Amino acid sequence: METLVLVNLFHELALKGQNRPFFLKKAKAHVREALEGLGATLEADWSMALLFRLEEAAWTEAQSRLQDTLGVESFARVLRVPPSLAALESALERVLAEERFYSFRITAKRSDKTFPLTSPEIERRLGAFVKERTGAQVRLKGAEREFVVRILPGAALLEVARHPGPGGLPPGVSGKVVALLSGGIDSPVAAYRLMRRGAEVVLVHFHPFPLLSGASREKAMALAERLARFQHRVRLHLVPFSEVQRRIIVEAPTPYRVVLYRRYMLRIAEAIAREEEALALCTGDSLGQVASQTLENLHVVNQAATLPVFRPLIGLDKQEIMAEAKRIGTYPISILPDEECCTLFAPKHPVTRARLEVVLEAEARLPTAELVALALKEREVVTYAWPGRKPLGEAEEKAFIMEHGTPRG
Repeated sequence: METLVLVNLFHELALKGQNRPFFLKKAKAHVREALEGLGATLEADWSMALLFRLEEAAWTEAQSRLQDTLGVESFARVLRVPPSLAALESALERVLAEERFYSFRITAKRSDKTFPLTSPEIERRLGAFVKERTGAQVRLKGAEREFVVRILPGAALLEVARHPGPGGLPPGVSGKVVALLSGGIDSPVAAYRLMRRGAEVVLVHFHPFPLLSGASREKAMALAERLARFQHRVRLHLVPFSEVQRRIIVEAPTPYRVVLYRRYMLRIAEAIAREEEALALCTGDSLGQVASQTLENLHVVNQAATLPVFRPLIGLDKQEIMAEAKRIGTYPISILPDEECCTLFAPKHPVTRARLEVVLEAEARLPTAELVALALKEREVVTYAWPGRKPLGEAEEKAFIMEHGTPRG
């Protein structure tokens, strides 16, 4: 048995001007890639929607994938009929034979303006048909059942069951950003938020291995694999940071350690951004959440970077961030125990109002260029591709690029 799935692209794409074809091309390619390996066949391609045919057995997995496919406003199992009122009534009769409800509404969306009836006229005619067959009452607000009818060029579609997508923009339309990924709850959510705005996100994780266990690295890799579900391809730079920390501990005032850690992380991330041709950095900071995220400390940390530093979570509280982490599936990974860099040798009473002159005096005693180069030299780079792919080695990476085009972060 086969099923038809209508994928509606995010309405925001309709607001684009002359660039709309570029955005739509990216969005449609992203949807097709999400359904790879499921035997999905593209049946129709309209301006803001795609219609796929697939085997009934593949529907559950297709639903799971489309719920995470950026650029998708909604998707639905549909019945396709000729664009006529009689054909729609026949399709409705098939659905009504299997359902019972006490109130309903009809929502008509007429993309093909040559259809002889307007959307309100379609709703009234089909509403009268359903009421006559079922005895249910029409209710425009709070209806128990909604039937959505779409009039498209050459076809009419009746949605059997609709599901929300994540919305947002598809990867690759808003440039490239390097996101600092800790093992905590916040930074994966920040990275996701930029992915949702169409940015290609490259992840950088700083870990204390081999000074401490490799738990931090393993968590970062698991988070990268989860985030690849949204972007379909994610590159993760794993940077050893213990030597940088060791030198900071020797030269810096104890309360300033974390501020200095973060400044060096930004420097290293910026060097990676230049390699990746990224135009900005991203962190998971939330204003005032911890001592290192006071406005004064963020200001001092920012001075170490020349690229813009995006902080998508800056105005959110912890509960809001946790709720989004649970929704996107990173929360269960983030709460696993590990040993993060910034907690290593962290002072009992960290500075909350750092002074730039104190930081610069400490850094004058540090071989900054040498430490950045050392961290970059010893890093590992892992690429995750989805769906259905494990971390890519160098040879697989080249093969993937040959198949899918230029790396997308």
